Amino acid sequence: MYRFYNARILTMANPDKPDIFMGTVYVQDDKILAAVRGDSEESLPLQVRKEVEEARLQNTLTSIDCGGNLLMPGFKDAHTHSAMTFLRSSADDMPLQAWLNEQVFPYEAKLLPEDIRELSKLAILEYLTSGITCAMEMYLTPETIAEAFRDMGMRLVQVGGVNNFSQSPALLEKWYNELNGRDPLTSFRLGFHAEYTCSEELIEQIAALAHKYKAPVYTHISETDAETKGCMDRYGKTPVAFLADKGIFDYGGAGYHLVHTTEEDRDILLRKKICVVTNPGSNTKLASGIAPIAEYLKLGIPVGIGTDGPASNNCLDMFREMFLVTGLAKLSLGDAAAVPAYEVLKMATTNGARIMGLPETDCIAAGKQADLILLDLRQPNMQPVNNVASNIVYSGSKQNVQMTMVAGKILYDCFDGKQTFHTRWQPEEIYENCEKIRNRIFSGD
Repeated sequence: MYRFYNARILTMANPDKPDIFMGTVYVQDDKILAAVRGDSEESLPLQVRKEVEEARLQNTLTSIDCGGNLLMPGFKDAHTHSAMTFLRSSADDMPLQAWLNEQVFPYEAKLLPEDIRELSKLAILEYLTSGITCAMEMYLTPETIAEAFRDMGMRLVQVGGVNNFSQSPALLEKWYNELNGRDPLTSFRLGFHAEYTCSEELIEQIAALAHKYKAPVYTHISETDAETKGCMDRYGKTPVAFLADKGIFDYGGAGYHLVHTTEEDRDILLRKKICVVTNPGSNTKLASGIAPIAEYLKLGIPVGIGTDGPASNNCLDMFREMFLVTGLAKLSLGDAAAVPAYEVLKMATTNGARIMGLPETDCIAAGKQADLILLDLRQPNMQPVNNVASNIVYSGSKQNVQMTMVAGKILYDCFDGKQTFHTRWQPEEIYENCEKIRNRIFSGD
């Protein structure tokens, strides 16, 4: 059992404003046992007091003095391609289609399933240092990706990436049935790569699966202007309208990017309960455009945040993504009040959790999963503490992450100024393995 005391606690349970108080959080196994104001155990429910006392008697209670720093739910990376770490900084300064066809697809074809497992571990290390406690993954070999996340103790939601060249509706259904319920930290959702990489017949087959399982579907949509125009040329409809007409979103789901949408598209998103996962770092680097986040929020369309992969974005950093979400919205609209800090913080935590199908990780409350982070407020970039939410979004950085806990286990800490990973695989071993993979792929062997 863990007892985090002397903590500023940001529960993220209040949708309207930050709910912050000085208090104590108790964690038992993988769940939050209690979150109370102050440090007196008298305020705990009787059963919880008994469990705390039993843990103290058995010497299984670990107390951590948070020093007035901030304990909050972990960030949720609602869209990424973890194993693309091998392409980091090797496929830069190119528009999306050239980037995909010239730098990504040819090298991805050389990847082995075990490569993807090892490369995913490298990304997990980076997620942990950024306070990310769960990733929503779309990549090539779901079985080995699940192995990597399980071995590292990291929470994972996978999405199928079916397209004309790899995977298939049959494999998608197999993974949906086999990878759900196998491990408490991993789950799997129906998905496909994008309209422009899938035939109409393939999309219809995936829609049939959505109807068979009454399940949401996730995919890249309307990332670039060229993608939208291409779909208009093929079908006379935008990607959003075309996929909706095919029944893809009859049970909801989410679109990654959704940068180029029309008023009609946004009406469809609202009616079909399609969530938006924005990826501002990737969209900025690839010059794809600025998503109309303020308009989505105004309409009541839920928005989450993803880093996208470490080839299109390079950096798996939720702090940078949060700043870009609000900064780009303000810049594009000429409105400094657009997309305020607390709305962005909700996107990175509660909204992301719900979009990923993990409402049990959305806030700090008794019975919720203990996916927690501790942020160091006693650093220059976080002082003075006038507004915690604004500090996190506008001036926070990975240097402020003191601890990342997933399912009640501390996987990363920086309590003494030194990074420590409490994972099965340590950084140096992972770095060495990934370097060997990179060398083999780029050598042409």
